Amino acid sequence: MVTALRMWLLLRKRDAGRTDPQRLTGVLAVLSFAVTTAVSLLVIGGFQAFAERAAVAPPDDYNAELYVLLAGTAAGLLLIPLVTLGGAASRLAVARRDERLAALRLAGAGTSQVSTLALLDSTVQAAVGAVIGAAAYFGLIPLVLPVTFQQQPFSYAELVLPWWVLPLAVLGVVLVALISAAASLRRVAITPLGVAARQAPPGLHWTRVVPIVVVGGVFAVLMQTGQASLIVLILFLLGGLAVVNLVGPWLMGVIGKVAVKRAKDAPQLIAARRLVDAPKTAWRSVGGVALATFVASMAAAAAMFAASDPDPVLADIGTGGQLTLVIAAVVAATSTGVMQAGRIIDQRAEYRALHLAGTDIRVMDKARLREVGVPLIAAVLLATAASSIFLLPALGVGVFTNPVAVGQYLVSVVGACALVLAGSWASKGVVRTVLS
Repeated sequence: MVTALRMWLLLRKRDAGRTDPQRLTGVLAVLSFAVTTAVSLLVIGGFQAFAERAAVAPPDDYNAELYVLLAGTAAGLLLIPLVTLGGAASRLAVARRDERLAALRLAGAGTSQVSTLALLDSTVQAAVGAVIGAAAYFGLIPLVLPVTFQQQPFSYAELVLPWWVLPLAVLGVVLVALISAAASLRRVAITPLGVAARQAPPGLHWTRVVPIVVVGGVFAVLMQTGQASLIVLILFLLGGLAVVNLVGPWLMGVIGKVAVKRAKDAPQLIAARRLVDAPKTAWRSVGGVALATFVASMAAAAAMFAASDPDPVLADIGTGGQLTLVIAAVVAATSTGVMQAGRIIDQRAEYRALHLAGTDIRVMDKARLREVGVPLIAAVLLATAASSIFLLPALGVGVFTNPVAVGQYLVSVVGACALVLAGSWASKGVVRTVLS
C-alpha cells in the first residue's frame, strides 16, 4: 500500500506538466462529479419539499400523497442519468491511464498496486467534485423557487436538506466512482497485453430486445384488464426506461455495422468505426436524451389533458414533467460533452496519426458530429417507440394526433437534442489541444 501511494504521488507530479492531457481529464472528471452531486441534492430537496407539504396537509387532501409519489418517480428517473454521469467521470480517469497501468503490470507491478493507483485517482477526484457540487447546490436552489406546485411556489427552506445529507451525498458519489473504477480496471488488471494492444470487445447480442417486448406486453395486459394500481404502473414505466438502456448499446452496434458498409466519405467511415468499436460508450453519450424523450412524451400527454381539464393536479403534472425534462437535458448535455472530451483524449494517438496523414481538422469535427448525431437520432426514435408502448394502451391513438401534445413533444425533444449537440460542440477545443 505504501509503495502504491508513493508511486501515485510520483505519477501525479508527472501529470502536472502542461503537455500532458491528464490535467484536462482531471478537470473534466471533477466537473462531472460536481454536476452529479449538485443536481442530485436538488432533486432530493424537491422530493423533501413535497413530503413536508404532505405531512402538514389536511386529512381530506388526497392529492398530497400523489404529489409525493410523482416526485419520487421523477427523482428515480433523474438519478439514472446522474449515476451514469458519475460513472462516466470515473471511467474517464481510468481509461486515460489504461496504457500506463498496463505498462506497470508488464513491468512487474501487482494487481493490487495497479488497482490502488487508479482507485486513488477516482477517490480524490470524486471527493473534490462532490464537495464542490454540494456547495453549488445552494446556488441552484434559487433557480427552482419560481416554479409553482399545489398553487404555491417553493420556498428556500423547503429545498434545503438537513446538514447530514450533504456528507452522505459526498460519500455516495465517491462510492459510485469507486465501483465504476473497479469495473473499468478489470481489463487492465487481468489482461494488460490486451489493453495495450487495443483488442476489440465482444459484440452485443440481439436478445437484449426481448425484455422491452415482455415489459410492454405485460403493461398492455394490465391496462386492458384494469388490474394495475398507480404504483405498479409507475414501476413499469421505470422498468421500461431501464430496458431502453439495455437495448440502446445493441442498437448502436447494429447502426455502426450498417453505417460502415454504407459509408461514402471519410467522416462517415470514421464515425461508423467508432460506433462499432464502442457501442456502449456511444449509447452513454446520448442515453440522457433517451430519458428526456421518454419524459417529454409523458409530459406532453399530461399537457393534452390539462388543456381541456381545469384540474390543477394535471397542470402540476405537466409542470413537473417539464422541470424533469430540463434537468435531464442539462445532465445529458454535460454527459455528452464530458464523454466526447474523454474519448478525444483517450484516442489522441489516433487523432494525431490522422492529422499527420493529412486529414483536415474539419473532417475530424464532422466525424465527431456524426458520432454523436447518429446515436442521438437513434436514441430519440428508440425512446419514442418505448414510450408509445406505454401510451397507446393507456391513452389510445389520440395522444399522437392531439396538436398540443405533439407540439410540446417536438419542442421538448428538439430543445434537448440542441443542448446535447452544444455539449458535443464544447469539446471541439480538446481536439486542438491534443493535436498541439
